[in-house]
Amino acid sequence: MNRTDRLLAIILQLQAKRWQRAEDLAATFEISKRTVYRDMQALAESGVPVVSVPGQGYSLVEGYFLPPLSFSPDEAILLLLGGDVMTQNFDAQYRAAAQSATRKIEAVLSEQLRAEVQDLKASMRFMRLNAKPATPELLQQIRRAILQRHRLSIDYETRYTDTDVTRTTREVDPYALIHIDQIWYLVAYCHLRKDMRHFRVDRIDALQVLNVTFERPAELNLLSNESDERELFVRVLFSHHIKRRVREEPSFYVISMEDHPDGLLVTLTVRHERDVLQWLLGWGANMRVLEPESLKSLIIDHAEAILQNHRIAESLLP
Repeated sequence: MNRTDRLLAIILQLQAKRWQRAEDLAATFEISKRTVYRDMQALAESGVPVVSVPGQGYSLVEGYFLPPLSFSPDEAILLLLGGDVMTQNFDAQYRAAAQSATRKIEAVLSEQLRAEVQDLKASMRFMRLNAKPATPELLQQIRRAILQRHRLSIDYETRYTDTDVTRTTREVDPYALIHIDQIWYLVAYCHLRKDMRHFRVDRIDALQVLNVTFERPAELNLLSNESDERELFVRVLFSHHIKRRVREEPSFYVISMEDHPDGLLVTLTVRHERDVLQWLLGWGANMRVLEPESLKSLIIDHAEAILQNHRIAESLLP
């Protein structure tokens, strides 16, 4: 944070809280107390009515306010909850920016509105369940490469099971980052596959920024699966009593869901049967694969292996 931004932030902090000690301001802005003293002198010299009282700290003369922004309670809670989400899901750089923005928004609220917003915030929470952490350094490097249009070289894991893992080194043109179900994905043009790909950031083992630039397509559908070599059609029939759950927890590969006399008919497109295997197994006996035959066989093999494992487990009991 440069000095001009810090001086404005100090004014907002004093506006938000009646008294602030030098050590409190130093801790908030990660500066020394000596720097706080110099900043206070600079504010006073620029005409900001700062009051200093030994034992209490610093305050603004009552009635002094920066020209306020006007927020309704709904607008304020939306912005502040958005800051909470950013704090939870981004790396340290953006987390600090979100916290700073939150302080500034709270500072320009009236005391009554601030109390109302705090009550609303206390009654709402965004929970991070089963969060998949991505290395903060990777996210920062990728963000920078996206902004500067620099090509990346990545070592990437394609993982179907703990033992079925393929590692490749690829050069990619990074277009965007997408956050889906607590997982960061890099949308990029893959020079190895000569097509668009979605890469899980937590499966990138190593990354190098190359001294090669690229042009981003003018029209880009970040969630499009059409050009992703997903040419294998899968049709699955789900039981009536779990139709709602399937609609609420779809696979990334779903392209359609239709009501059917016997339940819910779901169509997916995948590159390989294994892409959707774990999602289907999670529904147990409540689903039936209609096609392709290769996926039916794979499901049967896994079901028989599960049955065999449980028979062995029973034989081990005393």
